[in-house]
Amino acid sequence: MDEGFFERAYNVVRQIPCGRVATYGQIAAMMGEPRKARYVGFAMHASPGVAGGVPCHRVVFADGSLAPGFAFGGPGAQRAMLEDEGVAFTPSGRVDMRRCRWEAL
Repeated sequence: MDEGFFERAYNVVRQIPCGRVATYGQIAAMMGEPRKARYVGFAMHASPGVAGGVPCHRVVFADGSLAPGFAFGGPGAQRAMLEDEGVAFTPSGRVDMRRCRWEAL
């Protein structure tokens, strides 16, 4: 995967507003690469993170589940960051996608 793909993914993720989430597949589709959700995951893993202007904690799986080995401090860190932004979770521990999924214009 080239750096151009990663930068394009970062540019889409930078648009996700606080309090909203998007899926890996959604990001890939918005990039015109609908079959490359896994590569979006690779990009998020390699991202400079929030300090680098990429809120990759706002990217989740389609079912609202979180990355099991979130890179910013363990599995609970992503949830804590999202909760701090007001993202709602279901009793099963997944993001409430009905309420919090970002719908780009």
